[in-house]
Amino acid sequence: MSHPLLDLPPLTAARFAAIERRVAALLHTEQDVVITQGEALLPLEGCIRGGAGPGSTALNVVTGPYGQTFGGWLRDAGATVVDLEVPFHAAVSAQDVARALSARPEIDFVSLVHAEAATGNTNPVAEIGEVVRAHGALFMVDAVASVAAEPLLVDAWGVDLCVIGAQKAMGGPAGVSAVSVSERAWRRLADNPAAPRRSYLSLLDWKERWIDGGRRALPHAPAQLEMLALEACLERIEEAGLDAVIARHRAAAAATRAGAAALAAAVEPYVYRDVDAAPVATTLRTLDGVAADELVARALALEPGLPLVAGGGALAKEMIRVNHYGGDADPDLVVRTLRALGAALDADPEPAVAAAEAAWRA
Repeated sequence: MSHPLLDLPPLTAARFAAIERRVAALLHTEQDVVITQGEALLPLEGCIRGGAGPGSTALNVVTGPYGQTFGGWLRDAGATVVDLEVPFHAAVSAQDVARALSARPEIDFVSLVHAEAATGNTNPVAEIGEVVRAHGALFMVDAVASVAAEPLLVDAWGVDLCVIGAQKAMGGPAGVSAVSVSERAWRRLADNPAAPRRSYLSLLDWKERWIDGGRRALPHAPAQLEMLALEACLERIEEAGLDAVIARHRAAAAATRAGAAALAAAVEPYVYRDVDAAPVATTLRTLDGVAADELVARALALEPGLPLVAGGGALAKEMIRVNHYGGDADPDLVVRTLRALGAALDADPEPAVAAAEAAWRA
C-alpha cells in the first residue's frame, strides 16, 4: 500500500544544494553551509573537535547548560579551556569577553551560545563578534534557539562557525541541523590533525566529498523526511517574511514577561533585564517556597499540552520555563498559559492577561 511519507522519490543532489542555499540566505552568509543529518549536537561537537584541540586555548562562555557542555567537549579534545562564567539570570557582555581575551592573548577559539532556551537568556553576538575578530580568534556560535527568533547576521558579525537547528523558532523537526563555515574555519579544521575525519562528526568529509566535488553527488543517503521538513520550514519563513517571524517571537516574549510580572507575587522573571531575555522562552523564578515542578504539574493538569516545563536538574524547584517558539509564539497560547499559571497559584489571572495583551499590541 502506497504512503505519502514513505514512498518518496530520492532526494537529488540539486535539491539538497538548493536547500543549503536557502539556509545560507536565512543566515545572511556567503560562507559554505553544510546541512548535517542529525540533531544540532552533531555539528556542535564536530565544530568544537575540529576547531580546537591540543595546542589550542579556548575561551568558553558559559551562560547556561550548553556552555557547560561545550567546556567538556573542549577539554576532551585536548584544548586548554578558559571558562567565562556568567550568572544564568544575565548575559555576557562584549566588555567581559574583551577582558578575558586581553588576559589570555593565546586564546585562538571562542565558543558562545546565542540564546540559551534552557535558562531564557540571550547574548549580544554582534558586539562580541567585533571583539573576537579584533583579537583574531576563531568564533563559534550556537544559534540553534535564536535562528528565526532574533537577527542572525553571520558574515557581518564575523562568525566563523554558526550552528542552527530547525526544532525551535523555525518550527521544524529536531533531526536535521546546519552549520556555516568560513574560509578560515575550513583552514583551521584542515590544519588540525585531531579534527574528525572519516567520521559522522567530520565537517571535512562534507567539504572534500560534497563541496569540493561541486555538490554533484551526496556522500551518503540524506535523512529525506527531515530534509523535506527543513525545506518546508524555510518556505514558511520566506512566505511570512523573516522580519515578521522575528517580531512575532519578540512579541510573545514581551507579552509573557509582562503577564508574569502582573500574575502574582509568587513568581518573577528569572532573567532580570528585558534586554537579556531570549525571545524563544521566558523563564520564571518561583518565590515564597513555591516548588516550580509542582506548580507546573498543577497548571498542566488544568490544561494539558501547554508549552510549560520546570527547569532542569537543580533548577526544577525554582524555575518555570514558558516556551514560545515556532507555532507556540502565539498570543492565544501565551494567554492560556498565564491563565493556567494563575489558576495553579490561586491568583486572579485577569491583570496578567491584560498586561500580556497590551504588551503584544505594543
